[in-house]
Amino acid sequence: MLRRRFPSLVTPASDDICYATQNRQIAVKRLAERADLVLVIGSGNSSNSQRLREVAVDCGARSYLIDDASRIDARWLEGTRIVGVTAGASAPEHLVEGVVDYFKALGVTEVEEVEAMEERVTFAPPFELARARR
Repeated sequence: MLRRRFPSLVTPASDDICYATQNRQIAVKRLAERADLVLVIGSGNSSNSQRLREVAVDCGARSYLIDDASRIDARWLEGTRIVGVTAGASAPEHLVEGVVDYFKALGVTEVEEVEAMEERVTFAPPFELARARR
């Protein structure tokens, strides 16, 4: 339907992942190199959240996919020095904040934000849409 309305529409190859997903995977690799445990906040039916957990495991970290802070199992924390927290692209920020608050309530005082790369990607609308908006 979009191609009929916008013939010059450019789309990525179907096997391509979006830049935000790619950036998250790069970031979780860096996180997993430092953390003993990586918690991925996201839905079990989210393929990008599942992939983040797999990437962390492939990098040698224990990793669990959780819906929110209430799903953290205290046994996972035994012997753990550093916990990394990441989230799937569709996970709301308040869920991430809830996990951080969970650890603060346990007495964690040092929280560090790790950024793999700054996202500055913008997308121009198709010519036809830009013209229609004018």
